[in-house]
Amino acid sequence: MATIIERYERKFPGSRRAYESAAGLIPGGGHQSRVVKPFPIFARDGSGGTKRDVDGNEIIDYMMGFGALMLGHAHPDVTRAVADRLAEGTHLGTTSELEIEWARLVQDLIPSAERVRFTASGTESTLLAIRLARGFTGRKKLVKFREHFHGWHDYVSMDSGINTQVGIPEETMSTVIVIEPDLDALGGLLERDDDVAAVIMEPTGGHWGQFPLANPGFLEGVRELTAKRGVVMIMDEVICGFRMSRGGAQGRFGIMPDLTTMAKIVAGGLPGGAVAGRADILEQLGDAGTSRLAHPGTFNANLVSATAGIATLRKIASEPLNDRADAMASRLKSGLRDALNRMEVPGQVHGLASVVHVALGVDAEDEEISTVPHDELAQATAGSRAARIKLAMLNEGVDMMGGIGFMTSAVHTEDEIDRTSEAFERALAALREEGDL
Repeated sequence: MATIIERYERKFPGSRRAYESAAGLIPGGGHQSRVVKPFPIFARDGSGGTKRDVDGNEIIDYMMGFGALMLGHAHPDVTRAVADRLAEGTHLGTTSELEIEWARLVQDLIPSAERVRFTASGTESTLLAIRLARGFTGRKKLVKFREHFHGWHDYVSMDSGINTQVGIPEETMSTVIVIEPDLDALGGLLERDDDVAAVIMEPTGGHWGQFPLANPGFLEGVRELTAKRGVVMIMDEVICGFRMSRGGAQGRFGIMPDLTTMAKIVAGGLPGGAVAGRADILEQLGDAGTSRLAHPGTFNANLVSATAGIATLRKIASEPLNDRADAMASRLKSGLRDALNRMEVPGQVHGLASVVHVALGVDAEDEEISTVPHDELAQATAGSRAARIKLAMLNEGVDMMGGIGFMTSAVHTEDEIDRTSEAFERALAALREEGDL
């Protein structure tokens, strides 16, 4: 019987050739959130919940543009609006009424959004939010939590679980404090140090909920501690925004942060991001003379991304898209659990809304929010086994997030979900054949 890697190499020869061509042009052979070995697949097009690669393989897709595609690939309402916009001009070098409509939709959906400012990416959004917090408070330090990911810029790379500190000056890192997501630790730190400008966090836990915030009162506690000390609470909703609910994680959990960072869904799957929140903090970006915080950017609120964002947010605001995506996630979680039970493989399936996580080797009951300790989840979801699950699932025609989870959309079908559960069972059998289980 062919091994997982042998099957992979036979199934995706065009991707291997593309990767070899790219290797001499692009560091790493192209953009990847996580390195895929021996080579990543190269996709060509997509529709709904599926995509096709350069070899013509149809793949059920749960990457969903790294979480950006709540409406799946090439949704006709979005593509039609973008095509019309392209014919009218892509960059007119001034402001546009589209920016107003886009901002109003964000304000209507996100509870804390008194003001909205657009950026060109999620990383830019967290960078701007931190700058705003420092400008508003006059303080310099940032607190972040271990394994929480907020992009690749210098201030958030420490202990993110993905980035390294290569190329970041020690002087910059000295302004960032990384702690465990623990309220006592945070409270003690804020009591001792009066130079903290902001606390930033993923509201569902590190890496889009891979490491959940198991304490049900954690967000409320952070809100109370930061408000007491005049520290800006930044909720990073780059992934959670419009996915945990139409009002994001803050809408689902009823928490009002000072600033919210967004990207992905907010721009309808095109490049774009936003910072929203308190008017008094964001008005630093206004025109108040010397107190003004400058925020230029050639593609901030660009017309094409605004158009895609408007088309997407209109549908989220008026249709039960979140309910549909959540229902598909629930169906998938059930199917994955059944597969684990049939194969007698210990593991846990967890996740909120349209996010699904799988941790093999964890002997625990399935939960919506996992209470398994961080280090145990890390051991179960890191390393070579997760990489091999990724390959084994691609062999079965399914692309999952890093071999550890899935993001469903409002357009995945029940048939695609059920085929995914069947593929997962076959992937487990392949791993067992090679001694990985």
